[in-house]
Amino acid sequence: MRQDDPRPATRDDLQAVETIVRAAYSHYVARIGRQPGPMLDDYGALIEQGLVRVAEHEGAVQGVLVLVPEEGAMLLDNVAVSPDAQGLGLGRRMLEFAERAARAAGYRSITLYTNEAMVENIGLYSRIGYVETHRAVEKGLRRVYMAKPLA
Repeated sequence: MRQDDPRPATRDDLQAVETIVRAAYSHYVARIGRQPGPMLDDYGALIEQGLVRVAEHEGAVQGVLVLVPEEGAMLLDNVAVSPDAQGLGLGRRMLEFAERAARAAGYRSITLYTNEAMVENIGLYSRIGYVETHRAVEKGLRRVYMAKPLA
């Protein structure tokens, strides 16, 4: 792994993680009509399970990455960057790390899902090699599932 890779989150990071997720997703509430899935997650439990990583910029946690090993593929469950740190490359760095971590764990693909109303995310993921696999309504949310083969 690399020096600037996101590090494992600790309990001390919980407040920063929750603040970043809230800030990164709150503008979607009006578009979706409710809180998006990532705003409903229990980050304390996810941190305890070792599934959360954080990216720092100038000594402060500014990015959140949640990776969940699943049967057949690594799930990129969440990637969020503080609005104050957007445009600094933290999101790209976390996405690149997610792919390297999935490969290192022996996975041949990485998967994700996003809300169909988050068209910017769907466009971004498509541009970096993710392909839509299917759509589903789960927990009242309209989700677009995508996958990317790992070389």
